[in-house]
Amino acid sequence: MSDQSSHADKPAEPPPCAPAPGSRISLPAQCKPSAAARVPIPRFDPGVPSEQAAHTLYESLRLRRSCRQFSDRPVPAETIEWCIRCAGTAPSGANKQPWRFIAINDPALKRQIRLGAEAEEKEFYERRASREWLADLAPLGTEWEKPFLETAPWLIAIFRLVKTDADEQGRSGQVYYPQESVGIASGMLVAALHLAGLSTLTHTPSPMNFLARILKRPEHERPFLLLPVGYAAQGATVPDIHRLPLEQIMVRNLGAPRDEGC
Repeated sequence: MSDQSSHADKPAEPPPCAPAPGSRISLPAQCKPSAAARVPIPRFDPGVPSEQAAHTLYESLRLRRSCRQFSDRPVPAETIEWCIRCAGTAPSGANKQPWRFIAINDPALKRQIRLGAEAEEKEFYERRASREWLADLAPLGTEWEKPFLETAPWLIAIFRLVKTDADEQGRSGQVYYPQESVGIASGMLVAALHLAGLSTLTHTPSPMNFLARILKRPEHERPFLLLPVGYAAQGATVPDIHRLPLEQIMVRNLGAPRDEGC
């Protein structure tokens, strides 16, 4: 047998961090956590007791409302960049950070996105949505026309990555819990934009494939959310709706034995 065929008969070597043969949990030494690779956790001191800091944050965030009436007042690109940096601090599965934020202020692109969104929304309102869904939307006063997609000075299209970007050799890696990871990052972005004094709307035309096409995104990036961003228009209004109180959204120590005291 030639040397070439003997090499071909050898089993392929496992990836550097694949589990050892016959084991589901044992990893090579180089894949185990290393104390040398760790750094002290950063600490943030709000300068006041934690309950006061939390209350102050709540008083700011409770004013956040979804906005459909935007001013065309310009928003500096630097503001958008800092808010996206905030979103990029979100936790993610295995630290893969499977998100992409596309910031758009070009009028021609915004026009294309509006037309694409309205085509899907018209189909939704006229054919796809159930009667119950439409009834639930009625108090919000929504409809298929979306002029805010052009009026708002910025659109941020958020994409979920289904694999990592290719490296110099063209190899991509896995991502873990991308839906949850991108959802957390999106929430942090909405909060950051609000705390910067801006208004947003979590817009989800379905399906959103038109976004990937218009923005020329690669196949491994999937549309997740579209955020119009800007200042609320003078005289803008929102529906008179209310949020659930704490006792309806929080449960503490469910199933724990009751403390009867001494």
